[in-house]
Amino acid sequence: MAMLLRAEDAKDWIYKGEGAANIVLSYRGSSLFLLGKVLRIQKVPKGSTKSVNGCAVLSRHEKLLWGDVEELVESKSKDIAQQNYIKHVMSHMLGPKYIDEGTYVTVSREFLESVEKNVHDQRPAWRINAAEVDTSCDSAFLISDHSVFTGTPRGDFCVAVEIKPKCGFLPSSEFITKANAIKKSVTRFRMHQFLKLHQGEISNISEYNPLDLFSGSKDRIYQAITTLFATPQNNFRIFLNGSLIFGGLGGGMDSAAVRSHEENTAIKDLIKVSGLQLPGFLELVAEAIFSSGVLDKLLATQKLDVLDIEGAIHAYYNIISQPCMVCKNLAKDCSLMISFRPVQGGSAASGYNSIFLESSNQNFEYKAYFIDLDMKPLEKMVHYYELDQKIVIFYMKSKDLGGSLCDSITQGELAADADLLDKLASLADSSVT
Repeated sequence: MAMLLRAEDAKDWIYKGEGAANIVLSYRGSSLFLLGKVLRIQKVPKGSTKSVNGCAVLSRHEKLLWGDVEELVESKSKDIAQQNYIKHVMSHMLGPKYIDEGTYVTVSREFLESVEKNVHDQRPAWRINAAEVDTSCDSAFLISDHSVFTGTPRGDFCVAVEIKPKCGFLPSSEFITKANAIKKSVTRFRMHQFLKLHQGEISNISEYNPLDLFSGSKDRIYQAITTLFATPQNNFRIFLNGSLIFGGLGGGMDSAAVRSHEENTAIKDLIKVSGLQLPGFLELVAEAIFSSGVLDKLLATQKLDVLDIEGAIHAYYNIISQPCMVCKNLAKDCSLMISFRPVQGGSAASGYNSIFLESSNQNFEYKAYFIDLDMKPLEKMVHYYELDQKIVIFYMKSKDLGGSLCDSITQGELAADADLLDKLASLADSSVT
């Protein structure tokens, strides 16, 4: 669609959140076309050189890797490449029902400069210090806001959860070294928690097990949802009518957007408007995941990684003569957004799936979409490999030297063993390098 966003349009876009690569803006203006949409604008690390002649697209090696996807290789901007990646790659893997292909819009430098100024006070300080809006980009990615239902009648409510499922299986690749065999029995998520706790990125170890969420068992899925709620970090967030009311933004010590009494008030408000007690709400989320089977294709896509990063790194270094298929199929960092709204007077007639929750005698309709399906830069393969090695080495050495440290750990115990763990982190770094 031929649309140009100018400086005067910036006032209609408000800060909704951000990740490592993009800032997400929610539309609050009067355009019928843009209502219910969010805009993703690209960031660039502080101090780095901004793009010249628009945003950089694919490297020479990435073009070689994606040579069989012509539309992707010929993309003229990063946003067009992102749209083509979702349309021609991820949609086939995860199913078009759960994918929003989005579109790109043209943006002026003045629009991006105004947006950066407007959202400055809403951004976490550590995000501001790390990156800024890439004002040299001439396009941005426009998708539906899947934390709401477009056209929800006034007076009704919409509640949504965003889940980062993580990897749903244990690797069995022959490329995993004997020293790293622990990867075949302990999830990467579990091991990474200990390193994150030591580095101050989280304040508590999560008991969430991704294998439960992907199990296909209703009871295990419910267990996964309750553990995510107990320690949300940036892996579980709740939105009420499009606004974040529970969960963190990531970063140091969880960088929670909503905490303590504010969080408790928000959950009470949710219970008040929905008529659901907290266990009932978590049951609703688990039932939607179980009934829809939405994670089945994600798990199948993840399992295309038959090499593990320890095998993929070798293919990466030989990519000119041996393109690595696993590089195309990494889908372990995406998020799942599920939105719910009550159905008045029986079954839904809107085309959405519906759930009857016996515990509250209520009907809800829901929609589920995968989001954050960004194509990862091929050059980050080395970073992924080094991080993977550091996670495993730190976990193994803490287990060997700390006795029960990896079996039951608290923040206080971690502080008491700070000297030991500093040594472990140093050992992990030296082992990688």
